Amino acid sequence: MFYEGKIFRPPSEAKSIILQITVGCRHNACTFCTMYKDKSFRIKSRTEIHEIIAIAQAQDSDAERIFLADGDAIAVDNSLLIEILDQLYKKFPRLKRVGIYGGPKDILAKSPEELAELKTHGLTIVYLGVESGNEGILSSVCKGVSALEMIEAGQKVKSSGLTLSCTVIIGLGGKAHSHEHATDTAQVISKIDPEYLGALTLMLEPEAPLTKAIKNGSFQILTPFESLSELRTLLSELKVSNCVFRSNHASNYLPLRATLPQDRNALLQTLDSVIDNQTLERLRPDYWRGL
Repeated sequence: MFYEGKIFRPPSEAKSIILQITVGCRHNACTFCTMYKDKSFRIKSRTEIHEIIAIAQAQDSDAERIFLADGDAIAVDNSLLIEILDQLYKKFPRLKRVGIYGGPKDILAKSPEELAELKTHGLTIVYLGVESGNEGILSSVCKGVSALEMIEAGQKVKSSGLTLSCTVIIGLGGKAHSHEHATDTAQVISKIDPEYLGALTLMLEPEAPLTKAIKNGSFQILTPFESLSELRTLLSELKVSNCVFRSNHASNYLPLRATLPQDRNALLQTLDSVIDNQTLERLRPDYWRGL
């Protein structure tokens, strides 16, 4: 499939064909992330992309789901994205869903009309890494946008009619900023009101810039139960209309599934039980956790 480097995709795209139409991440500056540090961002040529689509069709013409990689594929010019989408629905007659990562800066660079046009041509879901709603944390991890810009990006996707899936990272503020990370993130997600929300737990590879802060003592990582307490605070303050919530990523200590706000009380009761009783046997051991 002409993949360049490591390929990453959202957990919910596990059964999708992954088509790498861009290489790397245009922003590629977040201090907690090493996913694309070995790549220079580029958009593949039309020739490459059409070749990739042809190979994918030969391998699985009955595919119902396709994910467009890499990290900032929504940065591709709309005319090329529309051409790609039209080709996909022509080549894959059973195709029902096309997903894409959307960096906040690249979402903001598109007009509402351009996003709506992508939906018209079959783009289905956009994955936005919110990570935190706290201004100081967003700045310190070099996310590249403010909290207000993150809200604007999320609302822009929603208003276009595209489905939005947001992710946040538990523990991104460390011990020093755990409470404000939880409460401010809850406020930002509430204002965006996505259809899907995933909570990951901070895990760092040795090469991640944030790892240096842990080594020099300026950043203290949360314990498993502190992470669950932070998640509880976030969920207790979250105000969404109808959101599928998951914290079943491999990085999480406690896999959770719920629909909010309907299941909020049950979710909080589960967290309270585990936190209050310090039930280690309920937690995923560190050697099972991963990025």
